[in-house]
Amino acid sequence: MIVRLRELRSNEAICRYDNIKKKEDDPMSSLKDKTVTMAHGAGGRQTSELIDRIFAAHFANPDLTADDAAVLTPPTGKMAVSTDGFIVSPAFFPGGNIGKLSICGTVNDLACMGAKPLYLTCAFVIEEGFSMEKLEEIAAAMEKTASEAGVHIVSGDTKVAGKGQVDGVFITTTGMGQIEEGVRVGGTLAQPGDAIIVTGDVGRHGCTILLAREDFGIEADVTSDCAPLWNTVEAVMKWYARELGYGSEEEHWGLVGLLHDIDFELYPEESKVRCVATCETKGRTGVEMEALTAVQVGLLTIYDMLKAVDRGMCMTDIRLLEKHGGKSGDWVLKK
Repeated sequence: MIVRLRELRSNEAICRYDNIKKKEDDPMSSLKDKTVTMAHGAGGRQTSELIDRIFAAHFANPDLTADDAAVLTPPTGKMAVSTDGFIVSPAFFPGGNIGKLSICGTVNDLACMGAKPLYLTCAFVIEEGFSMEKLEEIAAAMEKTASEAGVHIVSGDTKVAGKGQVDGVFITTTGMGQIEEGVRVGGTLAQPGDAIIVTGDVGRHGCTILLAREDFGIEADVTSDCAPLWNTVEAVMKWYARELGYGSEEEHWGLVGLLHDIDFELYPEESKVRCVATCETKGRTGVEMEALTAVQVGLLTIYDMLKAVDRGMCMTDIRLLEKHGGKSGDWVLKK
């Protein structure tokens, strides 16, 4: 190996390692019938060959580092960070493998927090004797899925465990995503009566894994539906924008505003209906106007339904109760 140093205009220096052997002499040039050995986890030449031949080859992007840590440009606003470990048997199943699953699981955790996935790190624990060809197939699936999700794999770690200490390969991924200003998503916000949007049939992936284990003697043509969901979340928002009549502004609405809760409280003794709307926005726009408009539209809908009973109904006391975040900060109506 030859190490070359050259100066950059910024007075930094980079190291570039050039393999002086011919490609056909590379012991990793063909993976057929090769397996992972303990030497591949020892941190020496064979570890470097494993990383270069499989992981660096499939994960290459401008942010991927060979140093101790990736140096990244942080997004504006808040970040979401999620870590997930993946231990699945069998590692290969109809519709994917553990590599695809390790990307989908983490980027979907970020999406469920309202965060656009940006970066991933991944750590492998590989069993001694695991097939190199299968390991490359896993890395290729991770490359393809990360590209679909629009996320860069920027750093990683590789360990080799003794025979029997690991079932094939375990993967841990950590994801980082950007949360736009004004977005507040979390399970604690869920309320009884909320609608649940289901993007597919429930339990398909789990059923696929159980059938692939062949423990029940059941044969069925079931394929895992694991997939990155951020694009689906955006598409759903834009679809609702069209349904609500935003037309050419669907892109703005889908990325900027979201009415996530509207409640009607009934007071039959007073012949009164109270409407409360809660809105969030991602962009620099008046969230107050979104909420006030939602209340008026909601009450007009009630009027339209009941006008045959009383055309003299009126809307009164439409006002802002509280507002949080944004340039003007927090505000709460004084009682």
